[in-house]
Amino acid sequence: MRGGDRPSASLQLLSLGLVLLYFFTSGSTVGLVEGQTWCIAKPSASNEILAQNLDYACSQVSCAVIQKGGPCYYPDSPVSRAAVAMNLYYAYSGRHPWNCYFNNSALVVQSDPSYGSCTYY
Repeated sequence: MRGGDRPSASLQLLSLGLVLLYFFTSGSTVGLVEGQTWCIAKPSASNEILAQNLDYACSQVSCAVIQKGGPCYYPDSPVSRAAVAMNLYYAYSGRHPWNCYFNNSALVVQSDPSYGSCTYY
C-alpha cells in the first residue's frame, strides 16, 4: 500500500468484524452480571416524561421502595425515582426489551444500577 492509499471498505469491515468477534467471545464480563438486564431512565428524559413513567409503572407494581423511608428514596430526583419504578415494572413484566421502552425515555443496561441499600431486581 502506498502512503496515500487507504484500506478498502471491505477490509475495514472485516477488521471491525474480527474485533467485535473477539470482544463478544472473549468471555470478558467486567462490571456485568451474566444474563441480567435492568431498565433505567435516560438521564436526558424530561421531568414531565419521567413523572408519566413513574405514574404508569407505579400503577402496575408496588413502588414502596421509592417512598419516603424506603431504601431507594434517595437520591430524591425525578430520574432516580423513575429509574427504580421503571425497572420494577420491567422486571415484573418479564424483562422484555419492549417493557423498557417508555416512549423512548429508557435504556436496557447490563450493569447493575443498584447502590447502597437500594437493590434493583
